[in-house]
This record gives sequence, C-alpha cells and structure tokens, in this order.
Amino acid sequence: MLHAEIERLFDENPARYTESHVELFQRFKNALNAGEIRAAEPDASSTTGWRVNAWVKKGILLGFRMGKVVPLSTDGSQQAFFDKSTYPVKNFSADSGVRIVPGGSSIRDGCYVGRGVTCMPPMYINVGAYVGDETMVDSHALVGSCAQIGRKCHISAGSQIGGVLEPVGALPVIIEDEVLVGGNCGVYEGTVVKRRAVLGTGTILNRSTPVYDLASGAVHTASDDQPLVIPENAVVVAGSRAIGHGRGKDWNLSLYTPVIVKYRDAKTNAKVQLEDLLR
Repeated sequence: MLHAEIERLFDENPARYTESHVELFQRFKNALNAGEIRAAEPDASSTTGWRVNAWVKKGILLGFRMGKVVPLSTDGSQQAFFDKSTYPVKNFSADSGVRIVPGGSSIRDGCYVGRGVTCMPPMYINVGAYVGDETMVDSHALVGSCAQIGRKCHISAGSQIGGVLEPVGALPVIIEDEVLVGGNCGVYEGTVVKRRAVLGTGTILNRSTPVYDLASGAVHTASDDQPLVIPENAVVVAGSRAIGHGRGKDWNLSLYTPVIVKYRDAKTNAKVQLEDLLR
C-alpha cells in the first residue's frame, strides 16, 4: 500500500536511495498529479469539514530529501534555473484541458490542476497543491504548497494563497468551490474559506486577526487547535476597529480587521457571474 510504504521510507531516512525508492516516489508523485491523493481532503466528521493527510506531506518532503539540485532550464540562452531533480515543472499537453497563457507562469510537478483551469501569466502553483476544475489563477497569484482550491474559483491578480508543508499535521489553506478571492488578497495559516464566499480586494485572513460578522453578530477567530473558518456565502472586506485603550485610544488609532458585511445575494451573484466571460 502506497501510504504504508511512504510512511516507512520517511521514517527510515536511509543514507542512500535505491531504484526501488525512486520508483516508489514516482508512483506517489503520479498519484498527486492525478488528484488521486491529496495533502488535505473533505471530511464531514471534522469541525472544519477537512482533514490533513500527514502521510502525503511526508511523501512530498521525501522528494526534497531524494532530489539533487540540477539544471532545469528549457533554454540555455535565457535565465538559468536550478532546482531539485524530483520537482521539475509539470508536464501538460493540449489534452490536459488546462489553459496556460504565455508569459512566464510556472507549475511545479506533484500538484493537481483540473480540466478547464486558466493560468494567467505570471502565476505559480507549488508542489502538493490541488486546483479544481474551471478555476482561474490570475496574474501574479500564488497557490502555495499543499493549498487546496475548489472548482470554479477565481484567484484574482496579486493574491497569495499560503502553503504549508511542515509541521506535517498542519492544515493547509482551503478555498472551497466557487469562491471569489479578490485582487491582492492574502489567505494564510490554514484558514478555511467555505464555498461561494467572496473576499473583497485587499482582504487578509490569518490565525491572528478576528473576523467581525455584521450580518450575524458573531466574531470568527482561530484557536489553538482550530483554524479561522469563513462561513459559506460570506462577503468579506478589509475593515478596521478602533483601539479602545492606552496610546492607541489617545492617538485615535485603529487596527486592521476583516469584516463580513453581508452574505451572497442576487446582486453579488450578478457581479461574480461576469468572471465567466474570461474563462
């Protein structure tokens, strides 16, 4: 079983890797590329709706252990590139059904990119990531290692979807189906954005900053063992809250905080539907 074999090789950490070890890693990477295994996957029994597959992260880390730094340039007359031999750029063909617009994007081997995905240059998808069918990854956007992106999402220009490989038990960032991530957003530290949410331009989400829900009166926060979770259909914008004590109060200062201003309605849906024209 692939799971058990990867766990065993990770724990053994041999002085040298044999051909059988290389063949095992290739089978593992093929499964990652095909979306048959994932660093995190839906789990209805979890409070977040997701669970981490730590053994998959171990397999990805094995690739870094096993690989040697080699030239990976496609054109020797241009800028030279050097990286681990185990993680070259991912191979695509026209039959892959992925639209990769010319202009300097890079997609690392060992990630899943679904059919109908559009990649606008320059953008980057790292190892272990999962990008669902018909999603758009726009210019200057990053999908970090092991980040999970659902179907029909739009990761707008300049947005950063944080990744995490270690610790292996840490949940990566999760962006569920039909989420719109506005330009220059940042989603980090295992935040879970539930389906059909909308993040307005410049929204930053992490474990440290509470999210104030004007519609429900709730305050969404992360805890020691739970990430920040943005509810389904929430429309989140960048906001601020006044400092209520000390010099911050005296100087009339405010701190950044994300704010849920409403939940998706017909007006929101009409604006989001305009994205379909670009696909």
